[in-house]
Formats: sequence, C-alpha cells, structure tokens
Amino acid sequence: MSDSSSSAKRLKLFCTDLRRRHRCWRCTQPLLPGLPDHIAHLCLSRLHPSILFAVSCAWREFIYSSAFPPHLSIYTVLSSSIDSGGDAVHFFSFDPIQSRWLQLPPPPPSDPPLRVLLTHPSFLSRRLPVQSLAVAGQLVVLAATAHGLVPALHRPLIFDPMSRTWRFGPRLLAPRRWCAAGTLGGAVYVAGGMGGSYSLEVAKTVERWEGEAVDGECEGRGHQGGAVYDVASDVWEEMPEGMLGGWRGPAAAMAMAGGAEEMYVVDEGKGILRKYDGERDAWEEVVEAEVLRGADHMAAGGGRVVVVSGGGGRVVVVDVVASTPRIWVVDPPEGLDAVAVHVLPRMSRCTD
Repeated sequence: MSDSSSSAKRLKLFCTDLRRRHRCWRCTQPLLPGLPDHIAHLCLSRLHPSILFAVSCAWREFIYSSAFPPHLSIYTVLSSSIDSGGDAVHFFSFDPIQSRWLQLPPPPPSDPPLRVLLTHPSFLSRRLPVQSLAVAGQLVVLAATAHGLVPALHRPLIFDPMSRTWRFGPRLLAPRRWCAAGTLGGAVYVAGGMGGSYSLEVAKTVERWEGEAVDGECEGRGHQGGAVYDVASDVWEEMPEGMLGGWRGPAAAMAMAGGAEEMYVVDEGKGILRKYDGERDAWEEVVEAEVLRGADHMAAGGGRVVVVSGGGGRVVVVDVVASTPRIWVVDPPEGLDAVAVHVLPRMSRCTD
C-alpha cells in the first residue's frame, strides 16, 4: 500500500514538473514567429488584452509586461466576514481579463505594527471607516483606527501596481482615524475628521500632499463653511441646487474622451445610477437595478462605474459607455466583504 502511494506521488510530481517545463517552453516562444519582438509588440498592443490572453502563454505574459498598455482592474479594501482573529483589513485586485481576485503583497513592516480596527463595543451600530483613494495610478490608504481608538496611520500607505510594492508617504501633520479626502492634479487633499480625540483645529484643517514628494512635507491650512470647495481658486462655494437635490448616495467622477469629466451618483434607496448634467444642473438616469440598492461606496474609471452594495457582499460593475448600460456582479473573495473600491491599472505581473 505504501509502495503504491509512493509511486502515485512520484508520478504526480513528474507530471507537475512536465507541465511546468512545457509551460516555460511555450512562454519563451516568439510572440509572432518571423518578427522581432519590438515589431510584435507594436502589432499586438493594438489588440484588446482579452483576445491575447486566450491565445497563448507567451501572449499572456506579454500583456502583463511593461511593454503592453495596462488594462484597468478593480482594487478593493475588504474586511473579514467573521472575526477570525487575524488581519481585519485585506487588499485585493480583481483582474477582469483573468476574471479572478489577486491578493496584493503585504504592506511593509512598521513600528508599531499596522493593525486596523473596524469594530468596537463603543460603536455597535457602525463600522469604523478606512479612508482610501486612487491618485496618479496608485492606491493610497490615508486614515483608519487602531486599537485604543487612535489613528492607525501617521503616514499614507501607498501601493504602486506597476512595481507591485507598498511604501509610506510623508508624515501627516495631523494623523486621523477618519476624514474627508479627494484628489486634484495628482495631489491628495485631506479635510476635517478626527484623530485620537476630537480637536476643533483638526476638524477645520485641510492638508495637501503631493504624491511624488515621497520624502517631502505636507502643507496645512484651515478653511470652513460652504458645501463645495474649489481647490484651484481656494474658495468655498454653494453647491448648485440641482446637484444637491439629487445627491442621495455615494458619488464618483471619471475622465472621458476629450478630457471632460462626468460625475455619477447612486440613489442608495432606489438603486438608480444617475449622471450629472452641469449645463442643466440636473441628474439624468442611467440605469436602475435592484443590485444597486444599499450602495455603500463607488468608484469610476475606463467607462465603468463600480459600486459596493449588499453590505459589502456585492461588487457591481456598470458599463456606462455602452449604448445600453450593462451590469454584472462580482462576488468578493470567500469570507470577505468589500469596504471600498477603486479603479487602477492592473498589477504588473500575472500570478498563477
């Protein structure tokens, strides 16, 4: 019986090694026989990555190389569905070409170690927030709560999909457990919020951080009042009446062809996705769907709107540039709930 088991194990190892060798041989074949690789790159880069992925191992390797324009993926901050006693927050990317979730590499070590708290007996009815956003093609985690109800991050935590690496940004002037945040021109703006305890000064503060200045410093200045902050003119303005009236859930904006931007909002009660028309100061309906009800968070990019709904149990994707909007649902990784989503370039290398 033991000899039979050993033989089966040896056969399995042999087959695995044979498949690996065959795969490596296929991946080293020319991209287009008879053409040098730099010419093949120009030819293949005109095709959609989903076409290349289905053809050969060598082409699959090519679309995840720096020579191929990166397609967009969904980056998601997730929490454990049950208290497993491990990490409370997880980072995954859903690659639409592979149609599967890929876990991001672990963040770099820090002192004290990064331990994010999402629930606390003092806040039974709500989950403690994790503030993250996408800027300049990178994922930035700005604020969260650690044990003791203190800020978990004193420096922004940044993930670069092209290098598949994390790094810490410059130290924040006022670390926060939660805040409002946005981006403009490659810079991150952090406004208000709360640190280890409530501070009126922190609540009124706006910090600006340049993504390229990894070792730089932040500038802080105070602003208050108003509904819409125009960073370019450094003034607060009243939100247009039509915009305010239709703002009934999470919102996101994305750049379109020609450089224009479009803003979308989900009516979390009715499950309606709407687009803002600035000329008419009105929201126009794009699509209504049951899976959009209870929307918690959303992001947009590449002609897609991505929405977290169902208490984190659904990631809904809407193709808003199709003549008839298309909707599909992506289930989060098993045992995890989505907290936030972002649209960013795919990670640089395919993993098995």
